[in-house]
Amino acid sequence: QVQLVESGGGLVQAGGSLRLSCAASGFTLDYYNIGWFRQVPGKELEGVSCISSSDGRLYYADSVKGRFTISRDNAKNTVYLQMNSLKPEDTGTYYCAADLLQAMCVPNWDYWGQGTQVTVSS
Repeated sequence: QVQLVESGGGLVQAGGSLRLSCAASGFTLDYYNIGWFRQVPGKELEGVSCISSSDGRLYYADSVKGRFTISRDNAKNTVYLQMNSLKPEDTGTYYCAADLLQAMCVPNWDYWGQGTQVTVSS
């Protein structure tokens, strides 16, 4: 059974940092494209950062470039999202997702976690 479980969300002041974790089970993470998406209030679900399984290429949304870093630990079957210099507009629900074939960081992937809430206060 494929499962993705996110953790690490919470409440932080603007300028602070959080690290999200996504533990995968039921499949081997390094064979899959893996990424983080977020649902910001009033906006559509968007791709934040993704890793391509084929070449390791990283994608970052323009709004998070230079502030967020995605990484994976294949031994732990876990992917992380380090978020620094957080802004109030980063507030939302963050989801981890995986897909075997789809490499583009768009929210139509096959497997999703339940989400973790990130709230950035001003």
